[in-house]
Amino acid sequence: MFHNLCMSQVIVFATPVFFLLITLEFAWGLKKGRNTYRLQDMVSSIGLGMMSQFTAVFTRLLRIGVYTVIYAGVSLVPLEAAREFWGTWHGWILALIFYDFCYYWNHRIGHTSAIFWAAHAVHHQSQDYNLSTALRQTSSSALLGWLFYIPMALAGVPPEIFGIVALVDLLYQFWVHTEHVPKLGWFDRWFCSPSNHRVHHAVNDAYVDRNYGGILIVWDRLFGSFKEEGEPCVYGTRSALKSWDPIWANAAVYAALLRDAWQTKSWGDKLRVFFKPPGWRPADVAAMFPSAPFDLEQAKAKYEAKISRAAQVFGVLTFNLLLLAVAVFLWFADQLPMPVQLTSVLILMGMLWSTNAVLQARLKPWAGSIAWVVMLVFAALYFF
Repeated sequence: MFHNLCMSQVIVFATPVFFLLITLEFAWGLKKGRNTYRLQDMVSSIGLGMMSQFTAVFTRLLRIGVYTVIYAGVSLVPLEAAREFWGTWHGWILALIFYDFCYYWNHRIGHTSAIFWAAHAVHHQSQDYNLSTALRQTSSSALLGWLFYIPMALAGVPPEIFGIVALVDLLYQFWVHTEHVPKLGWFDRWFCSPSNHRVHHAVNDAYVDRNYGGILIVWDRLFGSFKEEGEPCVYGTRSALKSWDPIWANAAVYAALLRDAWQTKSWGDKLRVFFKPPGWRPADVAAMFPSAPFDLEQAKAKYEAKISRAAQVFGVLTFNLLLLAVAVFLWFADQLPMPVQLTSVLILMGMLWSTNAVLQARLKPWAGSIAWVVMLVFAALYFF
């Protein structure tokens, strides 16, 4: 509980810093004549980040609960001795390196096994690359991601230390999502840097499935997954999302896997489709429903949805209101009973979907406004 409360509060405190840096990057891009932001994409990315945080109240058991149970029950190191060691300054540093090593393999499997990619793909769907992309996070990674950190629990790393180094690793990765920082020489050889991470987000043939490191890039050099930035990067996923819908962004890859599993006649393939590399399809399904081959030139064409100025104003206003609502919810989430948490999350999700539906021209601004009013009235009646 301590870890979750601190995590929520740190995210709330960090949010103004994130937005200040995003504003500075946007201003710098305008000054240099190289703007990397689009309103709809930015709202989509940050909205998905918000959604990942307010839905996380339901994945605590997997995020830290299972870790705590393993740590307390089957740690290979006596807990008193383990806590004494990991609590030293060098223990903290080693714990951070340990976490980063586990993160590397979690991240790598996230690109090489379809069921893990289904969760991680959300982070890669943006065709833009900027600091708002860093906030674009999945809401389903906790379902399986906890498996990769079991070694830390077995080594006796206390849950609170695990939680803090996990947060440090995550926050570090914010600044590497930018096109405005060039190569950094010796730093690029040891650490995940903007140049190294641009490669990771690119769909170019030479760059696919490279540079998984969170803080350290040495893991990629050691395990053969490093690639230096060369040709210009094209961002996104090879199966483009073409949507600003936050719910569909999280569900799209899962839906494709389930569809292929349903349609194939082979019982073995019904299982294999979830564990084979992303893009693999059963032969019978691929023959019946062939996919177009990947074309890099087509990938350069960014998804757009033409909207009115009224829709843009609606998107900006409701987005800022939603930021405030999510911050308040995260601050008090741990103190709320489960029914209130569930209702709050459903209301926030509805607000987020409505905002993005207007920005995608699925709803007119007046329809989006009605949706917001209905949800606000319902929230007022429910809570007060």
